[in-house]
Amino acid sequence: MTTLPPNVYDAEAIPASALAEVERLLTSGDLFRYTNEGSPVHLLEQEFAAFLGSKYALAVSSCSAALFLSLKALGLPRDAKVLIPAFTFAAVPSSIVHADCIPVLCECGDNYRIDMDDFRAKLPDVDAVIISHMRGHTSDMDAIMEACDAAGIPVVEDAAHSLGTKWHGKNIGTIGQIGCFSFQSYKMLNSGEGGILVTDDADLIARAVIMSGAYEHNWNKNMGLKEAFERWQNQLPLYNVRLNNLSAAIVRVQIPEINRRITDGRRNHDHVAAQLNASPWISVPDKLAAEDRAPDSIQFNLVGMGDNAVKAFAAAAAERGIKVQVFGRSQDNARAFWNWQFLGDTPDLPQTRAMLMNACDVRLPARLTLEECDVVAGALVDAAQTVMGQSLDTVAAE
Repeated sequence: MTTLPPNVYDAEAIPASALAEVERLLTSGDLFRYTNEGSPVHLLEQEFAAFLGSKYALAVSSCSAALFLSLKALGLPRDAKVLIPAFTFAAVPSSIVHADCIPVLCECGDNYRIDMDDFRAKLPDVDAVIISHMRGHTSDMDAIMEACDAAGIPVVEDAAHSLGTKWHGKNIGTIGQIGCFSFQSYKMLNSGEGGILVTDDADLIARAVIMSGAYEHNWNKNMGLKEAFERWQNQLPLYNVRLNNLSAAIVRVQIPEINRRITDGRRNHDHVAAQLNASPWISVPDKLAAEDRAPDSIQFNLVGMGDNAVKAFAAAAAERGIKVQVFGRSQDNARAFWNWQFLGDTPDLPQTRAMLMNACDVRLPARLTLEECDVVAGALVDAAQTVMGQSLDTVAAE
């Protein structure tokens, strides 16, 4: 009997408790966050900030919008340079370009994290840093914050993939000056689209709130901080990237589910990683010692495979019902820095390029059972064994 591969693409069902609030909103038509005080968006901001241990939160239309607003709230001048890891999603350098700044890319190692030697070498020439915890892999935040604090350079955390991950017990997204999260369907909290930023800085949140579209005195319906808001009233352009009440209602009911999703996601990741690491052809990088991850996917490197073998592995996995994305080899992949042609000349980043050509990505939702995880792991291990067991002349040759 053939075991069918699990469906790894559907998001987890929205809790039924959202239905009554959604029905109320649809009946009233009260979808704009500033119609009333105490709106679902405002409540979401309070609850999300409390969950992370932050003072303030601002819900917006996407994590990209949160990153953009973060840079604008920092007051960076036009053409300011912003350092980012070369392994990230195209939305990150795009947010920098939209903020009239210039992305500077630094190398990443085969564990998907920032190469600290390259980071330190480029830091003196930049005005701000965005740390992308790409696919939930945390770079060395101790070393990063030490270097940036010493240089007086602000740090924004792109924590789109890292809600629930901790560093020395502190929530990722609360270590830098601002943290940005995503509510897109494949993230820990799902409203289809949406995002949120957190900070402990009253002026940063006031600037971000006003620019997000809190025109006139609508900021009175966000939070206190009257003095900070009045300081920036009419001083900033409005970008209107607000979240709506319907999306907020869908997200709010999922906040109590976060800890369960973290536990299940980590269980699934570690269960599959152990099986993959038993293969001589697959390597799952270890987490850093200070890091407690909240994964909803798994990344691994192919070992000892040439170009033909990598292609054959992806095809063999697909035949077994498991889609493998090799970051550097899928056409127009938005995570391969050489596809960000809107930046102009492609930088020379040989270490990151080499990593992306063998780094694989497979979705592994927290809702999967261990038995379903075994099917995923078995298909990947079997695909690698099948490919590398064939003639080197026909498959593994460069």
